[in-house]
Amino acid sequence: MLMAIAALSLAVGARPIPLETVWHALTAYDATATEHRIIWDLRLPRTVIGLLVGAALGLAGAVLQGATRNPLADPSILGIHAGASLAVVLGVAFFGMTQLSSYVWLAFIGAGAAMLVVYSVASLGREGATPVKLALAGAALSAVMFSIINAILLTSQRTLDEIRFWQVGSLSGRSMDILLQVTPFLLIGAVLALAVARLLDGLSMGDDVARALGQRIGLSRALSGLAAVILAGASTAAAGPIAFVGLTVPHVARAITGPGYRWILLYSMLLAPILLLGADVLGRVISPPGEVQVGIVTALIGAPFFIALVRRKKLAAL
Repeated sequence: MLMAIAALSLAVGARPIPLETVWHALTAYDATATEHRIIWDLRLPRTVIGLLVGAALGLAGAVLQGATRNPLADPSILGIHAGASLAVVLGVAFFGMTQLSSYVWLAFIGAGAAMLVVYSVASLGREGATPVKLALAGAALSAVMFSIINAILLTSQRTLDEIRFWQVGSLSGRSMDILLQVTPFLLIGAVLALAVARLLDGLSMGDDVARALGQRIGLSRALSGLAAVILAGASTAAAGPIAFVGLTVPHVARAITGPGYRWILLYSMLLAPILLLGADVLGRVISPPGEVQVGIVTALIGAPFFIALVRRKKLAAL
C-alpha cells in the first residue's frame, strides 16, 4: 500500500503522468523532458517529505499515547503543534524569517517549550501528571497559543501571506533543501522513539508496575517526550501543523499488532505515511485545477474517527 500510494503521489497532479513515464524518470532521467523535470523537481521532494513527515507523526502519536497512557494524546492535543506554530509565527512577524528552512529551529524551540509547560502544569498537585491533566493542560495551552497566533495574523497581513498555506498543513512547494534540513532530525527522533519501545510497554501498564520492573518513571517520560518533540517539531517545520495523523494511526496499528509497543511503533511508522500521502493525493484531485491542502483533508478524515473514538471510550467507561 505504501509503495502504491508513493507511486500515485508521483503520478497524480495538475498534469497527470503515466506510471511508465514515472518509472523512466526515476531510472533514466532526461533533463530535456518536461515530465521528468516535474517529477524530480516538484513531486519527488513532495513525496519523500510526505513519507518522512507521515512516519514522524505516526511515531510521535504512538509515543505520546504510550508515555501518557492517554488514547487521545497526539502532538496537536498536547500543545506541541501549537507551540511550534506560535514560534514560527513570531519569527515571521517580528524577526522577518520568511524561508521554510529557517522554520526548523523555531519549530523545535516552540514545540519543546510547549511540551515543557504542559508537563509542568499537569504535574502540579498531589497526583502528578495524570493522563487527564496532561490532556486538559495541552488543550488549554493550545487555545491560548492559537489565540495569540490568530491575533498576530489578523493584525499583520504580511505574516498571513507568508505562512497562509504552511499554517493549514501542506506538502506542496517543498524542495530538496527542506528535505535536507529536516531529515537528520527526523532520523534522530525515529531512532530514539524506537529505542524507548520497551519503556513504553512498562509505562502503559501504570507507574507502579513500571517501577516494580525497575524503570525510572521520570527518565522514561523525559526520553519519550524528547522523541515526540523532535519528531513533531521537525515535521511541523517541514509541512506545518498537520492534525489527527498522530491520533488515528496508533489505534489502527494497535488493532493490528496488539499491545506491544515495539510493533505498534513500527506499524505506525508505515501506516501514517499511507494516510498522509493518500490525503495529499486526494486533495489534488477533488478540486481541479487547484488543490486542497493536506492538513485540511486529514482533518476531514480524522475528525469522524476522533468522534467515534470518544464515543467508544465513553461507552466503555459506562
